[in-house]
Amino acid sequence: MEYLNINNVFGLLYLTNSIMAIIIMVRVVLGNRNPIKTFAWIMVLLFLPPLGLILYFFFGRDTKRQKYINRRSLSQILQRTHLYHRSKRATTAPPAYAQLAKYLENTSSAFLMPDNNVVVINDNAIFMEQLLAEIAAAKKHIHVQFYIFDNDTTGRRVRDALAEKAREGVEVRLIYDSVGCWRVPRSFFEEIRFAGGQTEEFLKVHFPVFGNRLNYRNHRKIVVIDGIKGFIGGCNIADRYIYGIGAGCWRDTMLAIRGSAVHGLQASFLVDWYFANGTLVSGGKYFPTAEQAGKATIQIAHSNPVGSNRIVMSALITIIATAKEYVYIQTPYLMLNDTTRLAIRNAALSGVDIRIMIPAHSDSRLSDYASGSYLGELLEAGVKIYLYEKGMMHCKVVVCDDSVSSVGSVNFDFRSFYYNFEVSAIVYDEEVAHNLKQTFMNDKKASRRLTHAMHSHRPFTRRCIESVARLLSPLM
Repeated sequence: MEYLNINNVFGLLYLTNSIMAIIIMVRVVLGNRNPIKTFAWIMVLLFLPPLGLILYFFFGRDTKRQKYINRRSLSQILQRTHLYHRSKRATTAPPAYAQLAKYLENTSSAFLMPDNNVVVINDNAIFMEQLLAEIAAAKKHIHVQFYIFDNDTTGRRVRDALAEKAREGVEVRLIYDSVGCWRVPRSFFEEIRFAGGQTEEFLKVHFPVFGNRLNYRNHRKIVVIDGIKGFIGGCNIADRYIYGIGAGCWRDTMLAIRGSAVHGLQASFLVDWYFANGTLVSGGKYFPTAEQAGKATIQIAHSNPVGSNRIVMSALITIIATAKEYVYIQTPYLMLNDTTRLAIRNAALSGVDIRIMIPAHSDSRLSDYASGSYLGELLEAGVKIYLYEKGMMHCKVVVCDDSVSSVGSVNFDFRSFYYNFEVSAIVYDEEVAHNLKQTFMNDKKASRRLTHAMHSHRPFTRRCIESVARLLSPLM
């Protein structure tokens, strides 16, 4: 019996991988994707055929997206739930943002909701104590949704509090993301279910089909208590968000909301519950008459991977493009597509004071390198870049002209803009804007400003690594 030459075996395997890579490259091109993402996939498949095939299997395929996400059902559910809480009072956005408000209403049923009280929470430990207090005070139902819900001290505190309320007869529903809770055993949530509550894992990951679903993660962070109180922002349920990591504290911004905008948070949660559980939960008890709690008008804007509208991304671009005086941005990752990059550059070149704060060191070294590759052209245009050095800057905040703000789950990167389920509260209120602006100024004290000269003199090796990371940024 003759044995195959080992070189022939490896040659055959490489040839097979190369042929498959070429077939996939053709498929990617014919898919008419974003040119930047198409080019990124071609480069990976061309130069790293075996690795590229694995990456594409897990992260690149779109073919079954419509199986998991039905845009028509989304629209119908949103319209149905909003029937319970559309305000009878005439509500309009400030004239400068009338088109933005209409766009959000038409694309994601994000209705203008008036008379809200908004409290900005800039300390995750304070947020966690408030969350536990509101859970303890709940009378009818508690809806909780987080991308990460860890099996640690913080996670067990919140889980046990939810289980206790379920035993008291309060309706408890929890959504957690399958990838965000990758390392958390499903048994961790059994205490809530045994107590009478319900938990759902969003787009469960099962090998080998989980490759289709890694792209479409639910990154939203929403809490609704009795339909009258709500939280939204960037903080997850894990010890590191409270106690920090080796690099320092974890800086997030959350909003505590009372008023009609809680109905928007409720609608967002119930839509995701329908996707995860298959049950349409609706009714007047989930949308009680909203009190006139304050003076802020809010739209709860949703974004998802379906269709051609990148809703929250488009809203943020509109805010930047219409700015007259300033735009302050806080984001953990800065990987910009052409449209967002040009909007920021054009605003800066037009004399608008654009300031962007990112962490000096995030929780992802590769993301840090990719973010660094975008800074030169922004600095050249006059954008002020601040590197937060006190810990992990994890806020997702945009504040503009003392008049409009965005706080939610959306990062300035490709994954948030194109692949994730995201949510943001667009707040039309001077007091909230002033508060967030002052928060930015306070965080600036813990940051160092990066100048164009400093950035230009970074080592050549770092520039090379940043350029390679930038090629991969559409895939992150």
